[in-house]
Amino acid sequence: MHFGLQIPNFITDETPGVLFDGVVAMATAAEETGYDSVWVMDHFYQLPPLGGPSQPMLDSYTLLGALATQTSRVRLGTMVTGVTYRNPAHLAKIVTTLDIISAGRAILGIGAAWYDVEHEGLGFDFPPAGERLDRLEEALQICRAMFTEEAPSFDGNYYRIHEVRNVPPPVHPGGPPILIGGGGEKRTLRLVARYADMTNIVGDAATVAHKVDVLHRHCEALGRDPSEVTVSRLSTLVLTGSAEETASTRDFLRQVTGEEPTTSDIGMPDVLVARVEELAAAGVEYFIFNMPTGSPDTVRQVGELLIDRFGD
Repeated sequence: MHFGLQIPNFITDETPGVLFDGVVAMATAAEETGYDSVWVMDHFYQLPPLGGPSQPMLDSYTLLGALATQTSRVRLGTMVTGVTYRNPAHLAKIVTTLDIISAGRAILGIGAAWYDVEHEGLGFDFPPAGERLDRLEEALQICRAMFTEEAPSFDGNYYRIHEVRNVPPPVHPGGPPILIGGGGEKRTLRLVARYADMTNIVGDAATVAHKVDVLHRHCEALGRDPSEVTVSRLSTLVLTGSAEETASTRDFLRQVTGEEPTTSDIGMPDVLVARVEELAAAGVEYFIFNMPTGSPDTVRQVGELLIDRFGD
């Protein structure tokens, strides 16, 4: 069982360097405590539950490149890149560069994109969901080819490459692992079965178990061993000190998001341990937590609680 940390938000102190220092402190706390990976969001605007576009947001790959120089062991990736944001050949070059800077620690996390507000603000096209998924499939083929082949060509409906060179090649054997985010049962999980090394699913144990079953059926239909695809789950984690704090935290999240926090992991240590056990039984192999209200000390506390107990 593996654990990762996603860093979703940044301190608002505008003093030069302080914001990045805070990110480094979270990443190094994760590395020192035994987390397997560190992830950042690939967004240009902060998400509404965390304050929206008025709040700080850093470019994901610039940030990951910087974190590669400040860490030595954790894997680094986006949770997840929107396919609409970059030409996929350029994306493959970016991720290859991250893999070289980090000595083979890059992961390509990618999905069909969804945040229409930032698309409008930055001038990115935001086509219908079906087209975004079509673009995602073409991007996956291009990235995999550029990771593994000397001079691949591809001519799709949306993207093309011609005898493209990706020199130097990735350090990681076979190229950086590819993670696809999203739980769509007809298209997204089938793309996972065909192209990905990892999938990221959001939801409670029943939802995860159902999605894993769908994924395995897609793998079997395509003639692929389901064990080749690692199942991860991203969630917000809040470690509390009492039942009262747990209740107030749930109320706060309910007010902020307008939804029941069924996909968040909130509670005292024994509750979180039981939650991990339940989700592992449902098929989760890789737990990725964000802690928007936490600190480096919180990252360490969660690591000591869960990684020492469940980690490989």
